[in-house]
Amino acid sequence: MGEELVHRTVDAGIATITLDSPHNRNALSARLRRELRDHLAAALAEESVRVVVLAHTGPVFCAGMDLKESRSADADRQGVRELPELLETLWTSPKPVIAKLAGPARAGGVGIVAACDLAVAADTATFGFSEVRIGVVPAVISLTVLPRLQPRAAHELFLTGENFDATRAVEIGLLNSAVPAESLDAEVARYTDMLTRGAPNALAATKELLRRPRAATIGDDFDAVLELSASHFASEEGQEGIRAFTEKRPASWIPRRPE
Repeated sequence: MGEELVHRTVDAGIATITLDSPHNRNALSARLRRELRDHLAAALAEESVRVVVLAHTGPVFCAGMDLKESRSADADRQGVRELPELLETLWTSPKPVIAKLAGPARAGGVGIVAACDLAVAADTATFGFSEVRIGVVPAVISLTVLPRLQPRAAHELFLTGENFDATRAVEIGLLNSAVPAESLDAEVARYTDMLTRGAPNALAATKELLRRPRAATIGDDFDAVLELSASHFASEEGQEGIRAFTEKRPASWIPRRPE
């Protein structure tokens, strides 16, 4: 099998999962998908991990599905059937996930970016939904991409397949931030520092809150959100956070940084 195509390291509460298949532009081959699934599961199961960063080696973040594998394969053997599991794992992860892009993403790669909670890219990165240009449909990735994108932009970019730059990706909601390449590490560190200051259970519950369907009226949701708020105020974690604030000290869940 050779060396793995996906690596995982953990440092100060940050699990960095790195796509390392530059020979095919980190395309979502069957092997890469399996390894990414396994590393994500391990990171989410590890109690010390507070935040996951999804990064890459080589000039391309992810080129989408591995078309060489898909060629001549029937529908049941297309890798597209496995992609939803990856997208759902990222989307529903109780721990915040940040996509870190030093280079382009296309098609399924953009779906992965959209499935992450936050996404930061070098300002030279580009993006594109190339599916229609090869006779396929961006169906699976629409589940994570469409909630992020402005509707007009989604129609334009899905239908034309035109590539777009990182500045526009920020404007339409795909990225949180686009920075010069030399500032990418610092920008990701800025986000991870803020995220690790949040309490683990509170972050997980807030992610669930963000995914909730909107009620027809505000009044319809008041009972549920009041119960959620009260339960976390009264929880051990909530009480520790309140004590830490009043005592002007770091909360117990904040990872210790090296001196």
